[in-house]
Amino acid sequence: MPGFTMATNSQVTALSRRDLTKARNSAAEYNVAHAFESPIDLCRCPGVDAVFVATPNSSHVNNVMIAIESGKPALCEKPMGVNSDECSRMVEAARQAKVILGVAHIFRFARSITSLRERVAAGQIGRPVLVRSEFSFPGCTHARLWLTDAAIAGGGPIADIGIHCVDALRYVLRDEIVTVAATTASDKFSGNVEAAAVLSLSFARGTLGSVLVSTRAEYRTPLEIVGEEGVLRADNAFSVSDPIEIELRRGARVVDSEVVSNTDAYARQVDAFSAALEGGASFPVLGEEGWQNQEVLDAAYRSARTGRTETVRIVERTK
Repeated sequence: MPGFTMATNSQVTALSRRDLTKARNSAAEYNVAHAFESPIDLCRCPGVDAVFVATPNSSHVNNVMIAIESGKPALCEKPMGVNSDECSRMVEAARQAKVILGVAHIFRFARSITSLRERVAAGQIGRPVLVRSEFSFPGCTHARLWLTDAAIAGGGPIADIGIHCVDALRYVLRDEIVTVAATTASDKFSGNVEAAAVLSLSFARGTLGSVLVSTRAEYRTPLEIVGEEGVLRADNAFSVSDPIEIELRRGARVVDSEVVSNTDAYARQVDAFSAALEGGASFPVLGEEGWQNQEVLDAAYRSARTGRTETVRIVERTK
């Protein structure tokens, strides 16, 4: 909601929750005009031009399909679904209906990730050789109690926060992940999902990467790209509240640095979606991008089960 408040060209006009009383309370709290107890009723509201789907992961596909069938563009939270089949259904439905379907990969709109992407493209570190992205937070007391239920969440921290790492690395390198090997660990608090995981990645142009995720450690989000001619790193690359220092290193020295802020990332995401709906530039994170990330997650979970390195299917983009 703070992101929508900061946005310049959109307004929240309705929300839905399964409990109508809670929906009305939330609407009153945020000064939203309409409250509903179902996404169907929300999508029928004449004051709704587009829908942001922020429900638990397993309900994304049904809610997105309701929006599409109602002719409403949809922006779906990450992960897009709980498996790639759900993602393909959503993308194909949006294509047939000629409705915009975006995925809320918020860090594509973060200045830290954008700066790293531009610096790599400018050749500041030469050819990327190794990449590392980590994301952890203490999840045992998290308000989303369904995070330990695979039927609702689709997985543990691989699905919940590993998706941020996977998408950011694809975006920064402008390259696709082609194989994944995954090792996971669980404990008595993690239900039927993992509590921590390490993913080993290989990219189409030869870069090798690692993603480390956990819901049993303090909040931290370092990201590092090691190139033939230097290193780019940010110790808290995914922060949306604290300043992020990006360093360019050569040898043992920091040769350049900048401090950026991601506090407006949510507003930038909403403004970009609004612009696309009004015929401006295409939304930069269409459904195919969320689908491709889900293919990586699916391969990671296959690897965790089989103990083998798994190939990632590459999604065909429409022209």
